[in-house]
Amino acid sequence: MLQHKTDGYQSFQVTLYNREVRAAVKENQSHALLGDHWADAQIQDVRAHDESEARLLVAKRFPPDLGFVVEDLSASSY
Repeated sequence: MLQHKTDGYQSFQVTLYNREVRAAVKENQSHALLGDHWADAQIQDVRAHDESEARLLVAKRFPPDLGFVVEDLSASSY
């Protein structure tokens, strides 16, 4: 995502994985719904007004109760 800050929005980069997929892959199995790539950290870009809003958006799209774990969330430098 190559964009400048506009309309009060900032770009954030979130690194996350899925703990259920990670556990399944460790046992040489696959998750019933998610691909094995979710065992590894994935990077997603988020546009939000602030870090709190970014975390809410991430939690809505990648719910913790479905096994998603946020390793890092930081403001993008671009």
